[in-house]
Amino acid sequence: MHIAEKVVILDFGSQYTQLIARKVRELGVYAELHPYSISEEQLRALEPRGIILSGSPSSVDEENAPHPSFNVFDCGVPVLGICYGLQLVGTSFGGSVGTAARREYGRAHLQIDNDEDLLRDVPQNSQVWMSHADKLAEPPAGFSIIGHTESAPICVLRSADKRVFGVQFHPEVHHTAAGKKILGNFLFGICHCSGGWSPETFIEASIRDLRAQLGEDGVICALSGGVDSTVAAILLHRAIGDKLHCIHIDNGLMRKGESARVVELFKEHFKISIDFVDAGAIFLERLAGVSDPEKKRKIIGNTFIEIFEREARAFPDSKWLAQGTLYPDVIESVSFKGPSATIKSHHNVGGLPERMNFKLVEPFRELFKDEVRNVGRALNVPEDFIRRHPFPGPGLAIRVPGELSQERLNILREADVIYIEEIRRAGLYDDIWQAFAVLLPVQSVGVMGDYRTYEYVCALRAVTSTDGMTADWYPMPYDVLGRISNRIINEVRGINRVTYDISSKPPATIEWE
Repeated sequence: MHIAEKVVILDFGSQYTQLIARKVRELGVYAELHPYSISEEQLRALEPRGIILSGSPSSVDEENAPHPSFNVFDCGVPVLGICYGLQLVGTSFGGSVGTAARREYGRAHLQIDNDEDLLRDVPQNSQVWMSHADKLAEPPAGFSIIGHTESAPICVLRSADKRVFGVQFHPEVHHTAAGKKILGNFLFGICHCSGGWSPETFIEASIRDLRAQLGEDGVICALSGGVDSTVAAILLHRAIGDKLHCIHIDNGLMRKGESARVVELFKEHFKISIDFVDAGAIFLERLAGVSDPEKKRKIIGNTFIEIFEREARAFPDSKWLAQGTLYPDVIESVSFKGPSATIKSHHNVGGLPERMNFKLVEPFRELFKDEVRNVGRALNVPEDFIRRHPFPGPGLAIRVPGELSQERLNILREADVIYIEEIRRAGLYDDIWQAFAVLLPVQSVGVMGDYRTYEYVCALRAVTSTDGMTADWYPMPYDVLGRISNRIINEVRGINRVTYDISSKPPATIEWE
């Protein structure tokens, strides 16, 4: 997508690099991440209004430390170095870096020595977040120190003439109180950005670009009912209308009423045609007797591809396959860490592009998850749909450990509905990243109405997270747990015991299989 106004972030390996892009975009300026190894020609072709140098776990003076192959300060635009980026600024202009007496990690308080530009309107003694082992020992000639902390006498550096700045702390993290203000000063006061990056401008530009990219070709979208594929389909329909062909396959592993709701949303709310394929019997037949979770996943994936291929033949005009690839997927598919290996190669629909010879259209490959949700809101996707918790590709198959059966799936569906209803009723749903029920392959003795029962155990899981890579168990209030347990045991035939999972990730995973 062509964006008239952008800032480029060069990634040197910091764990916070994606946060820089998110914060810049929150301020209304489009930001792109690129590896520090980008060529000068590639960087200039992007025509950035400014450049931000990220942090890094490396030391600037160590062997094989990440360094650009050209002088980024000659590109004619303002540059802001963060942490390692500050040290790169210092050494590039003749300053020196040394090892700090002690590694500084955590909170510090910024003393402002000059508030003309980068630190304009930043409160004195403002909290900042440090994470470094090295420090700039001597500033380069022509640079002035405009901020310091107790442990970092050279904490904020600038050369007004060169329009080059550096900060030792991380303005992109939540713990830096005035971080967005500092980034805003750089973007608007120094780079003279006008802002205007928003879901609405993204939609407008995307529709224009999609029409130019697709022409008169048709597009097939495998609609799972998740947020990404749903919003992608609605955006594509805005661009190409009835040349979009949506296919929803009910694999028999969906939550209660899920497939019907997806079809209704598209047909009734958005007036978008969708082909519904009821394939539950095929999936369950092939999964019969299978208890190994990896075998389940492979059977589900292969069966999905087979059915999707069959259904796609009905649309010979379609040359494109729509995927909900997000920006983090793109980032993870490229090595941003110098000599290290690629993190992963990403394909949202496993195997489909290679096997079906479609060209890919990925309207969200420049967006983060929260930005997709905001685009969905701008496209009038119902809010309760936008805020839905993640749902795994294999569906309920991995929430019924052991062998699957229609009976066990139905028991789980009923328990899951009650669980979600109660956390919504308690106003907790939006505080939780993901919540779901698991039907364990364990039966226990119980007593109901003076009769002995021997029924299944249901485990409840709820976690908080930002990206699913790590997660903490959610401290569910006891009274809410009590109501959920009572309802499940009393209303769901087949369950007589409820437990709550208090494992964090790591060492546990979020899903049970």
